[in-house]
Amino acid sequence: MRTVSVGRSDVGRKRVVNEDAYFRDDDRGFYVVADGVGGHSKGEVASQEAVEQLRMWVYGAANYLDQCLARASVDPEARREVRRLLESGVQSACYMVHGMAELDPAKRGMSTTVSALLVGDGFAYAAHVGDSRVYRVRNGDVLQITEDHTLINYKLKHGLITPEEARTAGGKNVITRAVGHKDYVQVDTADIDVRPGDRFLLCTDGLHTYLRDDAEIVEILAGEDIHAGADAAIALANERGGRDNITALIVDILP
Repeated sequence: MRTVSVGRSDVGRKRVVNEDAYFRDDDRGFYVVADGVGGHSKGEVASQEAVEQLRMWVYGAANYLDQCLARASVDPEARREVRRLLESGVQSACYMVHGMAELDPAKRGMSTTVSALLVGDGFAYAAHVGDSRVYRVRNGDVLQITEDHTLINYKLKHGLITPEEARTAGGKNVITRAVGHKDYVQVDTADIDVRPGDRFLLCTDGLHTYLRDDAEIVEILAGEDIHAGADAAIALANERGGRDNITALIVDILP
């Protein structure tokens, strides 16, 4: 399937350094957002390195990946293999980021979220660690493909707090998984059907924290001009405080 995309990243109103990173390749149908963790410990290095390592992994496996993608519409095992390849790429990034942090005291403790999307014929594949998100919008319906790896979400899933308590609880940005925190990380993967007209949003928490509901996501992504949509997403987050770096990557599935 053909895709077209646009990405925007902004430092926000409170931060000095932009620790977010993103990558997009419409020819490959491959997209990544990452949100560095560490502040003075070089979170921006972690996010950039993770994106680059994942890019190199996918490009290095391109021939085999293409073989799997060609069979994926009729072969569930091929779809599982694509997911395994993406997971391996994230693990490679995790190992590299952790190694860099271990070798350089100035980078000790750095890590990053990663959310990646690979679009093939009939299916899209996601790999995810942390609290950056991937959404699909289809005919006004929003599907959040990723699940936040946060302390708040953990408590919600295990019945330790109610949804009402979660809305006002502190520590919403405390993540329970990160690429590079250790030399291995548990990676979530998924495959979902795609069709022409679908639109994807990959974003860091600097944006989705400010999105009040699915209707706002639909509104941002509703226009024909995805560049305007990305600009609107950044503007909305800044208007509502801009307390974190903000990254939005919009992907259109073309006929």
